[in-house]
Amino acid sequence: MYTIGELSRRTGVKVPTIRYYEQMGLLTAPDRTEGNQRRYERAELDRLTFIRHARDLGFPIEAIRELLSLSRHPDEPCERADAIAREQLIEVRDKIARLRKLESELDRIVDHCDHHTVSDCYVIRALSDHGLCETEH
Repeated sequence: MYTIGELSRRTGVKVPTIRYYEQMGLLTAPDRTEGNQRRYERAELDRLTFIRHARDLGFPIEAIRELLSLSRHPDEPCERADAIAREQLIEVRDKIARLRKLESELDRIVDHCDHHTVSDCYVIRALSDHGLCETEH
C-alpha cells in the first residue's frame, strides 16, 4: 500500500495532479485509513505510471481514458489503440511544423534587428505590426 506522497515520489506526478486524476476518473478512489489517509494498491501505481508516460507523450486526457479502457481487455484487437497513437503522432507532427514556422519567423526578426536603440528595434516593430511578418503563424 502506498500513501499519496509515496505514489507521487515513485511516479513523479504531483499530489494535486493525482487528486485531479481521481476526480477525472482516471484513477479509482483509493481506500482510506481511519485517519482518512489515502492508501493505493500496486495497480494504481502502475496505472499512474501509464498515465504519466502518456501525458509525457502529449496524449490528451480523453485519449488516455480510452487507452486505459482498452487495456482492460488484453485479448481484444489493438486497432483502436493504434489509431489513437496515430492521431497523436499526426498532432505532434502538426505542432512541430507550426514550431518550425515560428522558429523561422523569429530567426528572421532577430536577424533584422540592428541592435541600436529600442526606438529603432526591428523586434519591437515586428511585434507591433503583424504585417512585417513573412508568414502566417
